[in-house]
Amino acid sequence: MKESRTLEFKETVTNTFLKTVSAFANFGAGEILFGVRDDGTACGVPFPDKVSLDIENRINDSLKPIPPYTMEVDEKTSVIRLSVQEGLHKPYLYKAKAYKRNGTATIEVDRLELTRLILEGEGLSFEELRAKRQDLTFSVLSERLQAALHLKAVTEDTLKTLELYKEGEGYNQAGALLADRNDFSGIDIVRFGESINILRDRETYAGESILLQYEKAVALYQKYYTYEKIDGTVRRSISLVPEDAYREAVANALVHRAWDINAHISISMHENRIEIVSPGGLPQGMHEAEYYRGGLSILRNRILANVFFRLGLIEGFGTGIPRIQDAYGKSEKKPTFTVLENSIRIILPVLEDGADLSEDERKIYNLVAGRVVMSSALVKHTGFSKSKVVKILNKLAEEGYIRSIGNGRGRKYAGI
Repeated sequence: MKESRTLEFKETVTNTFLKTVSAFANFGAGEILFGVRDDGTACGVPFPDKVSLDIENRINDSLKPIPPYTMEVDEKTSVIRLSVQEGLHKPYLYKAKAYKRNGTATIEVDRLELTRLILEGEGLSFEELRAKRQDLTFSVLSERLQAALHLKAVTEDTLKTLELYKEGEGYNQAGALLADRNDFSGIDIVRFGESINILRDRETYAGESILLQYEKAVALYQKYYTYEKIDGTVRRSISLVPEDAYREAVANALVHRAWDINAHISISMHENRIEIVSPGGLPQGMHEAEYYRGGLSILRNRILANVFFRLGLIEGFGTGIPRIQDAYGKSEKKPTFTVLENSIRIILPVLEDGADLSEDERKIYNLVAGRVVMSSALVKHTGFSKSKVVKILNKLAEEGYIRSIGNGRGRKYAGI
């Protein structure tokens, strides 16, 4: 048994555990075991019933508001298990500060995270806050709504129905993002040459409706990744990267990013791939496995998602990642997704049939396809050296044939 993000050991009771109680109540459930050494061995606490009462008093006297928790004593080991649930009335403060877990450590949240906790505790999201600018116009949104929904006109009532405007309060941040002009970051697109040292084109779209930004980003894709081929008398349109996958990835980046972070969505266009990085990790309450699988949609920006859905720019809530994956069909190169604490990166490789793989690369690829394996197993099966296997695996992962999972000695590789 080891400490983790959701488990902490305390050999004795000191007030430092109160920071961890705050962290668990703010950012997900967790447990603290009193009477357990750092190495995970139980030593127990003297008079556990008395100590349990002391723990309870410290929580009730020091945490504001008091978080939901339970305690139980193991009669055999005299270990006290304190289970803290994630609370509804955030933020949970200890000495007027909120905390979170960072691996096995407990640290104070920054100002942005504290603001998010306050909004969450009030049942609000950033997009629902009143916009700073109220002199907003919506010609782009009006044109798109009229075309998609066959409306004769877009009125104030229409904006109310879309939850972009509220009587007595004005426009919210979602409204500002869809307005013709705003003060938000946008999309930064860079087209590289043979290496990242060669910049062939750069466009930045910001301060305008995110609908217009989306359209411009798609137009730039079509300029560089689509072409026409004539076979006899038939003219065919060829896409180097599936357009459906690109559209879905950009729309999802706009709809699901954290708009309270002052940073652009970054799109890097390379000869063999497109990389899209959106600010903000997963929404609170969503796990990485759920993100990859799809079907469960915890919306960070529910209002924006609804507008994009009505306009037909996204197919359905929670279907984005499966749709991107499906767009690659039988291509051996597949899209890859990397979830970090403050960003999400999607890599869309140029479509390939695997013909560019060497014999040794093909051998490794076939062994990984449909499996999750470690490099040591591949060394055994192929007879290749460890360094050669790792080099090939890293190349296959970088080019989108397989996916790398974890870091260090525990790293695994999965077929996509």
